[in-house]
Amino acid sequence: MKRAAMHLVLLFVIFSIAGCGYNTMQRNEEAVKAAWGNVEAAYQRRNDLIPNLVEVVKAYAKHERETLQAVTEARGKVGSIQAGKDIVGDPKAFARFQEAQASMSSALSRLLVVAERYPDLKANQNFRDLQVQLEGTENRINVARTRYNSAVQEFNTSIRIFPNSLTNKLLLHLTPREPFKAEAGAEKAPQVKF
Repeated sequence: MKRAAMHLVLLFVIFSIAGCGYNTMQRNEEAVKAAWGNVEAAYQRRNDLIPNLVEVVKAYAKHERETLQAVTEARGKVGSIQAGKDIVGDPKAFARFQEAQASMSSALSRLLVVAERYPDLKANQNFRDLQVQLEGTENRINVARTRYNSAVQEFNTSIRIFPNSLTNKLLLHLTPREPFKAEAGAEKAPQVKF
């Protein structure tokens, strides 16, 4: 009888551990890290394209140095931020990263307006090819951000629901991750003036 009771207790412990969410939370945290890696890769792709784009535009729009300088400065700011996988656990570093990327997006928007102003620049095949690449990269960044936010939502939910919350509190001590948020003023459409 005692042996049967011990087996029942052992089975109860095994099923309790299996249902505590430990593995789920670990898997979800790894998904957040992987999604963040995809965000970094998309930003790196954009960062790698910028010098080529700037060089092509310089050749055609010498009188738009301010815009080109803003792009170069924004790229430098983005490059100065070390964005490792640990950044998703540090809200201040994450905010600095988002601010630098917003600065880059703003500078690139102004650069694309330059292309609209100067038809000979827009007609240049090299610029058009780079512009297509840049637009594709911006789309990839958006997709990567969206997937990251989904992974963050799943992770944050998994550490808050019962019984996972108990497992997290007692064993893992995982903290919620910050999702990407819309940039300030994003609710207003940008105005293009010539």
